[in-house]
This record gives sequence, C-alpha cells and structure tokens, in this order.
Amino acid sequence: MAQTANGESHNMTEAGTLTGLKVVELGSFVAAPYATKLLADQGADVVKIEPNLGDLARRVGPFPGDIPHPEKSGFFLYLNHNKLGVTLDVSMPTGRDILKRLLKDADVLVEANPPRVMEELGLDYKALSQVNPRLIVTSITAWGQSGPYRDRKACDLTCSAAGNVAYGVGSPDREPLAMPFWQGDHQAGLNAAGATMAAVLARDRTGTGQRVDIAEAEVLACNFAGMYVPTYVFQGITGDRKGFRSGLGLFPQTILKCKDGWICLNAPQLEQWIRFVKLMGEPEWSKQPRYRNRRAMGEEYPDDVEALMAPWFAERTKKEIFDACREAHTPFAPVRTVEDLLNDPQLAHRRYFAEVRHPEAGTWKYPSAPFKLSATSISIRWPAPRLGEHNEEVYCGRLGFSRMDLVDLRRAGVV
Repeated sequence: MAQTANGESHNMTEAGTLTGLKVVELGSFVAAPYATKLLADQGADVVKIEPNLGDLARRVGPFPGDIPHPEKSGFFLYLNHNKLGVTLDVSMPTGRDILKRLLKDADVLVEANPPRVMEELGLDYKALSQVNPRLIVTSITAWGQSGPYRDRKACDLTCSAAGNVAYGVGSPDREPLAMPFWQGDHQAGLNAAGATMAAVLARDRTGTGQRVDIAEAEVLACNFAGMYVPTYVFQGITGDRKGFRSGLGLFPQTILKCKDGWICLNAPQLEQWIRFVKLMGEPEWSKQPRYRNRRAMGEEYPDDVEALMAPWFAERTKKEIFDACREAHTPFAPVRTVEDLLNDPQLAHRRYFAEVRHPEAGTWKYPSAPFKLSATSISIRWPAPRLGEHNEEVYCGRLGFSRMDLVDLRRAGVV
C-alpha cells in the first residue's frame, strides 16, 4: 500500500488509463522522471530506482524555508508523485541481478544513462531483451543511441543550443538565450512518454518489445526549431530573434506594460484589431494612414505604435484589460505570474492544482495533468517516495526476498 495525496493508505488498483502497466524508472533529475510521472499519473505502476545517495533532483530546490533537505525538494516532489521508490546500486553485480529480476515482469524500462555506460553494465537493450522479450526499453539521451555525437556529454542547455532553439530566443540585438527550467529535459520526457505508449500499442500487435530511442537535441530541433527549417530553405534566413515581439509581422504581436504587470497582444485577424482600436476610443493617431498598415507597423515602426498605445495600458490593470478584451472578442491575455496562476478562476474550475501532503515536506499545491479524460482517473494519488521508502514492499513483497536478505543487501551497499 502507498499513500494518497492526503497521506492515507491507498489501494493501487484504482482504475486509470494505464492501470496494469508495469514501469521501472532508472534515471535521475528531469527527463526520465518526467516521462514516468506522465505514465504514473494515468495509473501506471511505476517503480523508481534511485542510487543510494538519491536522485540528483533531491538536491535541487526550492526547499521550504530555503533549507536544503533531500525529502523536501519541491522539484523532486513534483516530478515523482504516484511512484514507488527503491534504492539500488546497479554498478554492483548483485544490483544488476536484482534489476533484471524486476524487469522480468515489467512492461517498460525508462532510463536516461549514457549508452556506453549501459553497455558496459550489460544493461543495454540487446541484453535486457533476452531477460524479457516483451520489454520496451525507452532510452533518453542527449544525442541518441547512434551517430558521431553518441558518447559526447551534454545537458539541457547544450541541447537547447545544438537543437537550434537558443538561436531563436532573446532580443534581436543580443546573444541567444536558453529556455528556463530545463524545458529541453521536460520536452524529451514528454516525447518519451508518448513514444513509449506507441511501442506498447505495437507490442499488442507483434507480441515483442522494442527500443525507444529519444535524443533530446532532436526533440528540440523538431518541436521548437522545426519552423526555422522552411524559413531557411525558402528564404535563406537562419533564425530570427524577436524578443518580446513574435509572429509574422502583423501588428500587434507583442507584450506591453500595464498598470500592474504585462499584457500579451495578439490580433491575427483584422477585425480583432479594429475592435480593440474601438475599445481604446479610436484615438486620433489610429486614423492616420501610417497606423492603418498593420504589416508596416509590425515590421518597420512597432516602437512608435507601442509608444502611442502605452498611456492607455498604463492606466488599466491586467484584469480590466482582459475583461474588456473578452467583451470585444479580442484575444489579448495577461502575462501571468505564478501567484496569478494559483489564483486563476479557470484553473480552479478545472482543478488543475492539487494539494498533496508529504510526511516530511508538509502540504503544498502541485500542478496536475494538463488534460482530462472523461472515463478514467488522472490524479495525484500519493506523494513522491522518501528515499528507499518502498524497498521492503518491492524487494520482499514482489521479488520474494526475506527481511534478513534486505538487511544483508543494505550492509553490502546494494540498497
């Protein structure tokens, strides 16, 4: 039995879309944990394997009171709810044998380790498929399992650069920037979860598992930088940093300051822009030919137009503008802060945030799944595991070790 989000005992047979799917996670920090979190939230039975010192994410904040603690990292707690947690040193032969015993009955292994390391440990796909021919091994690395860069080290930041994402982020007169908060790792994990389920469906047809090879640099090149490829092929433009402006040059596609924050302006349809000009009271400047050519305003003199609009925005709050634009059917929106998100009525209506009580970290709000299913459960059923919390449940309850065996494994440093 695990614990629910309220800290109560929980029957793991609660129905979810992926109830019955057995997943083992052998990865640290973001990409692999995020992939398995997405599966666990839909009911998959996920066993998270950590080294004896714990997942690296346990050492990354934020921490309550800004006091580091391996059981209180908000980052770790968010990425790892709905999982059972065990410790295991797979660099030791006994640790590898135990892992293989776990995988004999598993559907999926999600791992994020260098290809050469897995090969040297005898844990590559070829070896594991002999242990369990139906096993799907999802491997998440920077460069993939093949190619001249395969064994080069990399991280989220370098993949962002290598995948052409950074070239398009930032101000046009400044250096390229990276995306915040390990977005590359999150995107790799998201793609890994989707590709894993495709492999599960394929196994239902073929009866055998396969390797799912996720290269983070490719994920970023496809998901974010793919739009630059036709621009280069058709126009010879290698990239385009627009800063707080974006889009195809039709004004407005920008962000402006208002009384209590910032507003994102986007009116792709001419009628939307006309309605907003009326909302502003049709100022005299808007009647001049110079300010009726939206492409020229967007590409040639956006600073001038924004300066003329600035006083109207400075007198109004985000909510006032957002509500007025709703009535005018103009798709402008406030630039939300985290505080705004936590108090947003739309997210509250959809129960996006859930309160989770962890026995050591306390009760905090966490984001839930960004989608709903009409007939099956998607929920935070219990909090992230404490380090080694489910060793006895998994090793003794599932694999048949005795409690004395577990004591011996601890003494030997295997768990």
